[in-house]
Amino acid sequence: MTLTVDPSEVAKFEAMAAEWWDPNGKFKPLHMMNPVRLEYITTQIAGEFDRDLATPRPFEGLRILDIGCGGGLLCEPMARLGAEIVGVDAAERNIPVAQTHAEQSGLEIDYRFSTAEALAEAGEQFDVVLNMEVVEHVADPQVYLNACHDLLKPGGLHLCSTINRNAKSFAMAIVGAEWVMRWLPKGTHDWAKFITPDELYGLMRKAGLEPVDRKGYVFNPVSWRWSISDRDLSVNYVTAALKPKG
Repeated sequence: MTLTVDPSEVAKFEAMAAEWWDPNGKFKPLHMMNPVRLEYITTQIAGEFDRDLATPRPFEGLRILDIGCGGGLLCEPMARLGAEIVGVDAAERNIPVAQTHAEQSGLEIDYRFSTAEALAEAGEQFDVVLNMEVVEHVADPQVYLNACHDLLKPGGLHLCSTINRNAKSFAMAIVGAEWVMRWLPKGTHDWAKFITPDELYGLMRKAGLEPVDRKGYVFNPVSWRWSISDRDLSVNYVTAALKPKG
């Protein structure tokens, strides 16, 4: 089994573990982005599995994996929507933070200190794999996405978000977010590890996944809000892909 965990990347998030649920702390950008992330995720899952989001627990019966779950910012909403959710993170200190918050929220979530590769090796499979803001932190994106493919049941849905690689993303995600606004500690992101949408599509196809959608997450500095864009994938973006049924 090849592990794609990058120890230096894990160390960055270990150092920030206690701040996951502080909306004004080091994960402020994720808290700000979370509503549009959830909008995209829930819409894609509901569409693919013919679920009605107006019902109380529309994801009942679906087994969902959140890789790089951190403190559980996505796991908890998925649990509230009725899913059987497994949250996995390679940063060990994130897990007790996530477990404690879930208990305080009255939610049953299976949190594990593990990796995508380890779960795939164990034969675990899911209806949906959430792979959000992780692929730019791994040592080998192709091997990592191969594991994501193996973790999906046939017909399963893979949702993956990351950051484009261009001059604008350097200015926004590193200079703006890390150096100017200080939303994140300097060095959180490595621009050389950013992946363009076309590159990500290529990696997913090589892994055996079929890309079906991509959208941009766009930050408006005037309204101070994020929105989803069909056209602007210049910085943050998200993709949907399916594992073929046959």
